[in-house]
Amino acid sequence: MAKPPPKQLLHLVFGGELVSTEGTEFKDLNKLDIVGVYPNFAEARTAWAAKAQGTVDQAQMRYFVVHIHHLMDPDHDQDH
Repeated sequence: MAKPPPKQLLHLVFGGELVSTEGTEFKDLNKLDIVGVYPNFAEARTAWAAKAQGTVDQAQMRYFVVHIHHLMDPDHDQDH
């Protein structure tokens, strides 16, 4: 019997240059780097780590993982 595919828990990875290392306000929203949307946290974290490592010498560059599935179905956030 075939296993059902894992539940899709969408995550967005994006980043950009911050106004200050002390906050999360971006200098220019038009220059955000939208890395992609991923079907689970493990894949999103891998993409996030690669981008974050690639900008390690740029102190004001930050990348984030957004748990889109929480926004889409906030009553069921215990799934993750």
